[in-house]
Amino acid sequence: MSGRERLPDRRGCETFDLRVGAAQFFVTVGVYANGAIGEVFVAGAKVGSDMDAVTRDAAILLSLALQHGVPRNVIKGALTRESNGSASSVIGAIVDRLDVLELPF
Repeated sequence: MSGRERLPDRRGCETFDLRVGAAQFFVTVGVYANGAIGEVFVAGAKVGSDMDAVTRDAAILLSLALQHGVPRNVIKGALTRESNGSASSVIGAIVDRLDVLELPF
């Protein structure tokens, strides 16, 4: 792992909707100037609920892992999966989507 690189104050981002089961989430991905993903924010659960806290905290941990150079394939392999290989959680679904996300920067 490499040391954490500070994110610039102004940076590009991409926001997308993500449906996991019956729930809809809104995900914003912030990127470094070189196009590397540096942060992830997720919203969609009822504000103040346990699910809201868990998804926000998980996005923070995902962001920190990415900022410290943990490869996405390592993160993806560590997350819980269903028997068909699909993600079992919102964060797993976000990591899967990051693999196919085409950032315009």
